[in-house]
Amino acid sequence: MTGAGVSCRGLSKRFGRAVALDGLDLSLAPGASLAVVGPNGAGKSTLLRLLAGLTRPSAGQLEVDGTAAHLREARARVGYIGHATLLYSELTARENLVFAARLHGVEEPGCRADALLDEEALGHVADERVQALSRGMAQRVAIARGLIHSPALVLLDEPFSGLDRAAGQRLTQRLQRLRTTGRSVALVTHDLARAAELADASLVLSRGRVVHTGRGEDAADLERSYLAAVDSTA
Repeated sequence: MTGAGVSCRGLSKRFGRAVALDGLDLSLAPGASLAVVGPNGAGKSTLLRLLAGLTRPSAGQLEVDGTAAHLREARARVGYIGHATLLYSELTARENLVFAARLHGVEEPGCRADALLDEEALGHVADERVQALSRGMAQRVAIARGLIHSPALVLLDEPFSGLDRAAGQRLTQRLQRLRTTGRSVALVTHDLARAAELADASLVLSRGRVVHTGRGEDAADLERSYLAAVDSTA
């Protein structure tokens, strides 16, 4: 499966009188990786939830491979790893993955679940209920679930939160492999060094608007661009 392309035109999202995103334009080519950064409340998580089809825009157009993001065809191509794990706490780690695999029509869902649990070094807790797992372990299960169907577009919202050093290194390597295998990635993070390392391009949001876009910036360049862009809208 190749990466999915994303197109946003005039994308806006309001919650009552509060404006989370305001007229955002964005294009993500198939196989590209994008880091989305910005201060708290900038609209980063809202953007990812819109891309995942979990909520609909208040205005504008949003498409994944030419299909409206909220439609089933588009959502089937997306893997979403949110700030909250969204796992079923009463189910075991393995049951969560098998359930997700079956929803996506994955062949041999049990084998796929076991493989991902092993990749996340979680085989020893496969039959533990999620509610009994540590925050870091639950996050690793959520990462595995988001990738269970080998999605063409992977969306990650602060995925390193709660991970120890070893798990963080595994996730970094996994994201690097996704890039080399042609998957599209959109990563929300406060870690500008990781943003520069793991993405081809960057997008800085502030108050729901794009205030900077860049390509090929190192961590220092991205930090300067980030601070200048955010200061200009303060």
